[in-house]
Amino acid sequence: MKRIIPLLLVAAAVVAVVGTAAAAHTAASKEKQSVKPTVVLVHGAWADGSSWSRVTRRLQNDGYTVDVPANPLRGLSADSASIAAYLSTISGPIVLVGHSYGGSVITNAALGSSQVKALVYVDAFIPDTGDTLISLTQSGSCFAAPPQNVLNFVPIPGAPAGVADAYVKPSIFPGCFANGLPKSEAAALAATQRPIATNALGEESGQPAWASIPSWDVIGTEDHVITPDSQRSMATRAHAHVTEIDAPHLSMLSNPDAVTTVIEHAATATS
Repeated sequence: MKRIIPLLLVAAAVVAVVGTAAAAHTAASKEKQSVKPTVVLVHGAWADGSSWSRVTRRLQNDGYTVDVPANPLRGLSADSASIAAYLSTISGPIVLVGHSYGGSVITNAALGSSQVKALVYVDAFIPDTGDTLISLTQSGSCFAAPPQNVLNFVPIPGAPAGVADAYVKPSIFPGCFANGLPKSEAAALAATQRPIATNALGEESGQPAWASIPSWDVIGTEDHVITPDSQRSMATRAHAHVTEIDAPHLSMLSNPDAVTTVIEHAATATS
């Protein structure tokens, strides 16, 4: 009996240690599974971070950390470098989302990043090497017109010759960008738009990050800026997972639930 008692004590201790280790491993596994990627939302031209406000709230309510850095709108290489620098300050996995011109920016900014696990395009350009915003604008877009008919130009002090800030004409903005939104909201968006430097329109895109990073694409079938056919063509080339919705160019404002769902699907599919 004296020998049996120590043996029982040793066995109990082993069971306790093994049980504790197993519990710790299970807890660590659950914690790893519960970690959500940071969602970084990049706005397009003639907009700012507030264009993502409705999607941001929904993602935050679902437990995601959301960052909405300012896109400088000074040129594709400069804007992509700015967003890439921002991404380098984030720890952990990232789902990178771009709207409109923001799609060109994330395509270049994510190149070579091991943190970006998914790219999500929302009514966006998905350029390949050498593409420009001008070359990707097809007939049927409200921008397939002489620039002076669509844009107002404002000088940029100290800018290179021929480079100016471009604003969408207030008379063009509602029907082009904001069809499907209330007139008062469209008017406010036109008044508060941020300009893009004209050099961004013809600047060539570099090697695309979508060639090595999985991508998703939300296509608004009522988009007047980037035609649905153009978006489908770019999405096919990028092998993106496509979701089509009955929405205008600003689908993150008109259909935030649908856009949020696609972003979260990309997040869970790549985690």
